Amino acid sequence: MRILSGIQPSGALHLGNYFGAVQQFIRYQDEADEALYFIADLHALTTVRDGATLRERALGLALDYLALGLDPERAILFRQSDIPEITQLTWILSAVTPMGLLERGHSFKDKTARGIPADAGLFTYPVLMSADILLYGSDAVPVGKDQKQHLEFARDIATKFNVAFQPGYDPQDPRGEASGVPGILKLPDPLILEEAGVVPGVDGEKMSSSYGNDIQLFLPDKPLKKRIMGIKTDSTAVEDPKPEPHTLLPLLKLFCDEAAYGEVLASWRTGGKGYGHYKLELLERFHGFFDEARERRRELEQNPERVVEILSAGAERARAIARPVWEAVVEAAGVGGDTSALLVK
Repeated sequence: MRILSGIQPSGALHLGNYFGAVQQFIRYQDEADEALYFIADLHALTTVRDGATLRERALGLALDYLALGLDPERAILFRQSDIPEITQLTWILSAVTPMGLLERGHSFKDKTARGIPADAGLFTYPVLMSADILLYGSDAVPVGKDQKQHLEFARDIATKFNVAFQPGYDPQDPRGEASGVPGILKLPDPLILEEAGVVPGVDGEKMSSSYGNDIQLFLPDKPLKKRIMGIKTDSTAVEDPKPEPHTLLPLLKLFCDEAAYGEVLASWRTGGKGYGHYKLELLERFHGFFDEARERRRELEQNPERVVEILSAGAERARAIARPVWEAVVEAAGVGGDTSALLVK
């Protein structure tokens, strides 16, 4: 099985990112035959309009993933913009993509409903995303339940291309098991990520870098402590039981096994410990869980050339995987490819 996922360099990774997705991405590098992870810098152009910032964020995200355990020997990490076929395939796919499909895109609908101007990049975002998925012949793409539409769009667009350019293709038999005519583009399946539950931010709302309530994985020690100790609480006395639900409980649960969390709940419900105690316990557990990765990141920061080499090598490996798909696409579409047969001798 070949799996693929893209990560947009939109900001520093936080607890919600890690427990909601990254932890499972790292696991898939052992469970899948091939795991491809790309840094979606082309996608980020819809929001980031400064070249230096985008390059810095892309490199920083690579540092984060390598520090957290992504092994370039077991997984392929690369930058989206280092694959020129991606933008070419996006254009080819756009030629068969219905406008109605793009108008149903969640991101496009959400922003236009709120009166936010939508540019062509936002509108055609699903086509670029489909190119990302389809170019490598991906079997499965890890997504949350709320992201299934991305896979549905990729499957729909692949079907449109196959019907248009593969004579004898039957959409009801995409693998060609009965007809003997499989699609040029493989229809990927969604790999639904395990629910980690909503990870709350320091204000109790869903953790998000855009909300400014996140706990970043690689924040320096002093700002990290200040962030955790600043988690919103109330004036419940030390000796009294604490109210439920509460922001601190799901955060602590992320780092506790069943027995340890049972002890937290028991003391929480009987009283005798103040919120400061639980915040310090959260800080201690955070360090116990992430300090090894935090140290690895500091070491990697001293050798950015090595990270660039990993991304370059990953792009070469990704292009090698994509080559058979790309060659079949351009041959079928009649663009590029070998035209020597047309030469007059």
